Amino acid sequence: MALTLPIMVSTDQSTFWDLIEAVPGDRIALVDPDASIRLSYDDLRANVRTVANLMAGAGVARGVRVAMALANGIPAVVCFLAASVAGTAAPLNPAYRRDEFQFFLNDTNASLFIIAGDSEATSEEARAAAEGRVRVVAASLDPDGRVVIAGLDRVGAATLPAPDDIALVLHTSGSTGTPKRVPLTHRNLAFTSRSVVESYKLSDADVSLCVMPLFHVHGLVASMLATLITGGTVVIPHRFNPLTFWRTVRDNGVTWYSAVPTIHQMLLARADRGAKTASGPAVSSGLRFIRSCSARLAADHFHRMEEVFGVPVLQAYGMTEAAHQMSSNPMPPRARKADSVGVATGVEIGIMDADGKILGAGEVGEVVIRGSGVMSGYENNPQANASAFVNGWFRTGDQGCLDEDGYLRLIGRLKELINRGGEKISPAEIDEVLLGHPAVAEAVAFGVEHPMWGEEVAAAVVLRAPATEKELIAYCRERIAEYKSPKKIHLVDAVPRTATGKIQRRAVAAAFADPKA
Repeated sequence: MALTLPIMVSTDQSTFWDLIEAVPGDRIALVDPDASIRLSYDDLRANVRTVANLMAGAGVARGVRVAMALANGIPAVVCFLAASVAGTAAPLNPAYRRDEFQFFLNDTNASLFIIAGDSEATSEEARAAAEGRVRVVAASLDPDGRVVIAGLDRVGAATLPAPDDIALVLHTSGSTGTPKRVPLTHRNLAFTSRSVVESYKLSDADVSLCVMPLFHVHGLVASMLATLITGGTVVIPHRFNPLTFWRTVRDNGVTWYSAVPTIHQMLLARADRGAKTASGPAVSSGLRFIRSCSARLAADHFHRMEEVFGVPVLQAYGMTEAAHQMSSNPMPPRARKADSVGVATGVEIGIMDADGKILGAGEVGEVVIRGSGVMSGYENNPQANASAFVNGWFRTGDQGCLDEDGYLRLIGRLKELINRGGEKISPAEIDEVLLGHPAVAEAVAFGVEHPMWGEEVAAAVVLRAPATEKELIAYCRERIAEYKSPKKIHLVDAVPRTATGKIQRRAVAAAFADPKA
C-alpha cells in the first residue's frame, strides 16, 4: 500500500504581514543584544512602513526586486519585511565577492541594492558589482532603533501585498552549476510559518534566538517569521558567538533556538571542556527545546545534546523550494527518533520510485512532497521544472524511506551538492572557478566528510603548467566566498571519466574520501 503523510496545517488568505499587523503593539518584537535595543511591535511596524514607503518612492512596486546584503540585525529584518511588502525581497550573502554579487543582481533583475552602512568590505565588493546599473543604498540603525536608509529620501505609498504576490526570491544551487531562482509567495511563507508554529506549539510567550543568517530560508522562516506571526520575541545577535551564547539565552529569556548541526557541535565542544558555569548551559536557562535543521544531525550528537542541555532536541527537514520546513520530530510526549527527520509538517511526503510510483512503508526511493508551502516552479527555467515536478509532486533529490509510524529517514542525496554546515554548494561552480586559472587543465570539486561542518569542499586538479595547492586555494578565495573555496586541492595526473567523456565526480570523491588524504 502506498504511504504518504497528510497535510496538517489549514490554509487561509492571510499574508505573513497581515498576521504581524494583528499582534498587540506593546509586545516586544525584536531584541538586538549587541546594541541593547528593544523594539515593540508598534516600533517594528512603524519601521517597516517607513522603509517600505521609501522603497516605493524609489520605484519599488509589485514584482520589483530589492536585493540586500545585510548581516543579522534589526536592519536585516526591517528591510526584508519592507521589501516583501513594497515589492519582492532578494537577500544575498554579505560574504559574496564582486562576481557573485554581479551574477545575482543580474539574475534577479534587482532595481535596488541595500548594503550595510557599517561594512566596508561588503560595500566595496557590492558597489563594484552594481557598476551604476543598480541603485545602491545603505541601511543602518540609529540609537533609537530606527532603520535609516542613506540614499533614499523620496517617500511614496507602498501598497499591501496579496497572498499570491511573490514575497521572496532566493537561489538554490544545482548540480549543473547554475543557481535556480525560487520564488516564494506570501501564501507559501505564511503557510509554512504557521506549520512551524503548530509543530512546536509556539506562542506569544516564546523567545527565539536567531543564530541562522537572514539571507537563508531557515533563519527567515523558522527563527524569525514563525515567531513574529505569533507575537513572540526574536533575539538577533549580530553573529553567533559560542562564548556568550548561554549568557544571551539567559539574559533574554530565550525559550528555543534553531541551528545547523555545526553550531550545536560548537556548543557541545565548549560544554565538554567544562564551560558550564559563567557561560555554559544550565537547567534554569529556560529553553523549551532545541531545533536542528539544514543538515544531518548525527545520532550521537542528538543524544549528547539532550543529555548536556537537558531539553528535547528536534531534528527537522527543510528546503528552499518548500519555504523551509517539510518535516520535524514532534514535541514530547510523541517520540523523537534520532535517525529520522520526523513526520510531515504542512506538506504531504511520499517516497517515489524511478517510474513515478509512490512506494509503501520501509521502501527506499526519492523523497517527494506537495502542499501549499511548495513553490509553483523555478523562475524562467522550464527545463528544471520539467524534471523537478512529477504528477504534481516536487522531487527533492533526496533518497529516503518512511517507517510504519510515518517518520522519514533520509539515506543519501541523489544530487551532487556539497552540504557544508547547511550551506548548499554547487561543485560545478567551484570547477568553473578553478578552470579559470591559467595553470589548470581539469578540475573536479567534491565534498569530503568533516567532523564539524558535515562536509567540506575539496577538489582534484590536473595542471597544464606549474602551480601549487596554496596558490590555487588563494585564487579561489579571491573569486568566491570563503565557505565555497576548497580547503584541500589534490594535484593529480588525470580524473576518471565515462565513455562519453563526462567526469565521474563520485569516483573522484570516493578516492579522496579521507579529508586528510
